[in-house]
Amino acid sequence: MSPRVLTPSEVRTGQLAALAGLDLMTVARLRLLLAHHDPAEALAVIGGRARPGALVGEALRGRVGHAWRQGAARRDPMTWAERCARFGVRAVLPADDEFPSPLRVDLDPPAVLFVRGDLSAVRRRRVGIVGTRNATGAGREMAVALGHGLATAGVAVVSGLAKGIDGAAHRGALRAESAPPIAVVGNGPDCPYPRVNAELWAAVVEHGVLMSEWPPGTAPEPFRFPLRNRLIAALSEVLVVVESRERGGSLITALAAAERGVDVMAVPGSPGQRSALGTNQLLRDGAAPVTEVADVLMALGLDHRRADDTPYDPRPAPRGAEADVLERCRQQPCTLEAVVVDLGLPLSEAAMVVARLERSGWVRQAGGWFEAVGPWGALA
Repeated sequence: MSPRVLTPSEVRTGQLAALAGLDLMTVARLRLLLAHHDPAEALAVIGGRARPGALVGEALRGRVGHAWRQGAARRDPMTWAERCARFGVRAVLPADDEFPSPLRVDLDPPAVLFVRGDLSAVRRRRVGIVGTRNATGAGREMAVALGHGLATAGVAVVSGLAKGIDGAAHRGALRAESAPPIAVVGNGPDCPYPRVNAELWAAVVEHGVLMSEWPPGTAPEPFRFPLRNRLIAALSEVLVVVESRERGGSLITALAAAERGVDVMAVPGSPGQRSALGTNQLLRDGAAPVTEVADVLMALGLDHRRADDTPYDPRPAPRGAEADVLERCRQQPCTLEAVVVDLGLPLSEAAMVVARLERSGWVRQAGGWFEAVGPWGALA
């Protein structure tokens, strides 16, 4: 059987994969190279078969040019074209119609994106969710809830497919089956990292889009992840940090978002918990708090809770002892003493609970008697 003939797009993808993987190639250098030469011509220039532009000629001098020439001799574009086709990877350039507009106009745009999946996902409203790899159970649950709630509202969740918060956010989004997930990874798009997330990678490719600045086969070296983080920030309309230590990639992403004028939000955490040190610092620095998905939707201007005929109650839902006391007040108005006797609460705790319910509008006091407030009295 004769081999399949590669399409022009696949050939170009192979050429770009060969270029992007050259030793000492950086995003800035590749951007310069492709600004003056198309991919085929760029390979010819590196190989000495075509004349470079003046700026590219400067880059080709010295050790960079030597490394590129050696690398180009080893990286056959057709071999890379076949490898990319095998993994369903295609390369898109800023001049291509499907290239994400937020990245095209970014202050540090990618020279090329290697993509698996459907890039039309980027045309939706987008929220980035990031956080520590060493997440707590509560942090992962919050990320799942946010991802699910945002996707249910039609918002695409942007994240990095890392362990911990990133992966949890995308798992939540995928469960909703309502909006495509968007992933930006810090290694080649063909090799799931970490391996434990291999099924998650496949699900994101199937239902959304996965993109990388790096061609197939690129290892997840540490320096690539801060570069990846700037793309997450650039693709986000709002960035939510769920858990973060005092230093780490999440704070790098938050800084990149702030530099781009992207609103940064953070989930508050216990002051004594290391996984909350970074998020609490963001809150001190002015980030808006996130306690539920509605906070993020309001930041996007997508809070539709008041938009239909379904009754909407803006009060915080009572939990624990507050819910018990409210239920007692619904049965019939009662005094503080009755709350103490009927529910077995200490007087001081009962007084604080009733005060919170009164302050939030769930009960009102009349002559020492507390009653549930209507017309919301029937709502829990």
